[in-house]
Amino acid sequence: MSVRRIAGRVAGYDALVLTAAIWFLAKFLRYAFPPLFDAFGTSYGVSDAVLGTAFSGLMLVYATMQFPSGVFADRLGSIVVITAGALVAAAAAITLAVDAPFFVLVGAMLVIGAGTGAHKTVAVRLLARVYPARTVRALGILDTVGALSGVVAPAAVVGIASLAVGPVAGWRLLFLIAGVVGFGLAATFAIRVSRRLPDEPTDGGASQRGRGGSAITQYASLFRDWRFSTFALLTILFSFTYNGLVAFAPRYLTVEAGFSTATASLLYSGLFLVSLVQLVTGNLSDRVGRLPLIVGTLGLAAVGLVAFVSLTGTGEPILLGGLLIVVGVGSHGFRPVRGAYLMTAIPDEVAGGGLGVVRTLLMGAGAIAPAVVGSLSETAGFRAAFWLLAMTIIGATVLGCLLWLFDRDTDRGD
Repeated sequence: MSVRRIAGRVAGYDALVLTAAIWFLAKFLRYAFPPLFDAFGTSYGVSDAVLGTAFSGLMLVYATMQFPSGVFADRLGSIVVITAGALVAAAAAITLAVDAPFFVLVGAMLVIGAGTGAHKTVAVRLLARVYPARTVRALGILDTVGALSGVVAPAAVVGIASLAVGPVAGWRLLFLIAGVVGFGLAATFAIRVSRRLPDEPTDGGASQRGRGGSAITQYASLFRDWRFSTFALLTILFSFTYNGLVAFAPRYLTVEAGFSTATASLLYSGLFLVSLVQLVTGNLSDRVGRLPLIVGTLGLAAVGLVAFVSLTGTGEPILLGGLLIVVGVGSHGFRPVRGAYLMTAIPDEVAGGGLGVVRTLLMGAGAIAPAVVGSLSETAGFRAAFWLLAMTIIGATVLGCLLWLFDRDTDRGD
């Protein structure tokens, strides 16, 4: 194969690379906050409950943006929405480079939630248009790249703590660099990807404006199907567990296991290191069925989390790190199968808006987890808060078993 042909094939993936890079940065900004809770508490003198509530605010704004971003993409185009979201998030990150009161930190977190929330739902649509014959593969790569940010963020927090560029040092430098990179990615994305979709339609939303009430009724009717409602509840429980764990795993390991911040951050990264498993489960679900795989992955995550909480007192970093990896395998393995099941359950005529509404509801429910865990840790302790997370993932597994028993006919591939 000639060099020119190879270069042409590589260039053909520019939209995927840039979309995935912006998604990586979006999740990097989110995952950088939990390892910094210790530093925030020391610098600002605030409690874990306050920090958990602030992080929940970020996640709630992120969740709320799912449906509106899809509507804006219909009217303005995916490229405009993704570029604008990246610019907003980058600007908010740069504001954190300046020493400012706590309310500025909270405000920046909320704006980061808004900017990053404009990406995922719109990115799915964009990649499906650019790579119609390789959509599943492109989306698998997108999710995997995003999840790997959870490996990089804790390491970056530890590695950059002692660095300084002029008056900017420590964790503020981390956000300065992320903001500058975000501006660069947004500009490159807008220039390069617009060449791939020069005829991108922008009137999709206009055609829907006269049917708002009917569309809302269609979205609400999805929940009349007991299978869909059961799966929605299952996903809510999973989202609650996962978001609570992601927000407070580093803090839990420092408080309950007595590890240093560096050790806790290293073990925390293991939760995301195994994200490549979703490339496997996405393909495997077509062979063994979605519901068996849903039960298997949720069950694995549940067993791992129960063991993790039960054995925290041993203080063994290798053991606890290994159990976090088990939780990560189950959690990441569940995600692509969840998406496939949802797309099967949602009728084609409301697939786009329906997915946006469902993502908003599910992620909104999961977004309250950090506030609940942070508040419960103040009143009953972190161990009790993490037992609550273990119970919710067990509940999700039980619901998966019920669907597997009574909904075998719908367990099919696309």
